[in-house]
Amino acid sequence: MAIHHIGFLTPGNYAEANPLAGLEAALALFEFGERRGFDSAWVRQRHLERGVSSATTILAAATQRTRRIELGAAVIQMGYENPFRLAEDLATVDVLSRGRLQVGLSAGVPPHGALLGSRFYDAAPNTIDFTHKRVARLRANLEDVLIGDDDTFVESAGGRVRPRVQPYAPGLIDRLWYGGGSLRSAEWAGRNGFNLLLGNVLSGEHTDDFLQAQSALIERYRASEAGPRAGRVALGRVIVPLDGADAATRRRYREFAAGRVERTLTPQGERRTLFATDLVGTSDEILERLRKDPVLPQVSELRVELPYNFASEEYEQILDDLARRIAPALGWHAPVAAAAAPEEALEAG
Repeated sequence: MAIHHIGFLTPGNYAEANPLAGLEAALALFEFGERRGFDSAWVRQRHLERGVSSATTILAAATQRTRRIELGAAVIQMGYENPFRLAEDLATVDVLSRGRLQVGLSAGVPPHGALLGSRFYDAAPNTIDFTHKRVARLRANLEDVLIGDDDTFVESAGGRVRPRVQPYAPGLIDRLWYGGGSLRSAEWAGRNGFNLLLGNVLSGEHTDDFLQAQSALIERYRASEAGPRAGRVALGRVIVPLDGADAATRRRYREFAAGRVERTLTPQGERRTLFATDLVGTSDEILERLRKDPVLPQVSELRVELPYNFASEEYEQILDDLARRIAPALGWHAPVAAAAAPEEALEAG
């Protein structure tokens, strides 16, 4: 087992009356993660909730406050998006980041579409294609192609140019990820050249065992890859180490985990949704469980999913314990700049 890349996913949640404080805290956590040597920092995109509703906007801000760390969105639900306009936004953020953007995507009918109604839909929902084709349209808009024939030009005060989606971000199409929660989605991602994001939720299609089901997703993905480039696979796990926490915080962490155990015991709902068990404990306890995880040896990238509604200092404690105590034991090495940072500079974060 060797984890070469470690990232984290933050929910970016905030209090109803003070969104600025929560969004600033999310950006500060990206900076903190970079100082601790993490390879990537991801933000959830959620709609109609107290969280990040526009991943591109928050990541654009993060490009100006970080230098090295990869910046990811997990995941952007394409049902809410226009593939052309999103491509422009993503390309702009990638250029600002100097090629560090990682884009997680999913297909499907937007969950809140019916609630939004005419606030959102410009046409009858049954006439709109929300399938994987919508994700493919986004990728097509990010390719290095001109639009129209040789005689097609766009003229404005800026000049006469051949039209293309602007700006063009070289390499971004190789940094598109698909959130794989079913065999069908894992197969589609592999066949179409997307990287694969795995989280702590999936569909139990042929088994009630979460780890067996997730291993099957990786197997299907690898068997479906058609291009010359082997895709990246990032594994998500909720990991909450106790080592750096005080006694009261440790009790709260354990209460958090205990409140989520029941959902892991049996498949949930008609879609037989399976949930992974949260890893909450001392670093030694967490490492023991990770070393028994049959999925981990199949990947080289681990993405730690931070729980909702924790305080900023708790997120920092979790990341600090991960970087110091857990990730190195899995074979990960911090970048030279982060590893060489003086202790007092780290503590200042």
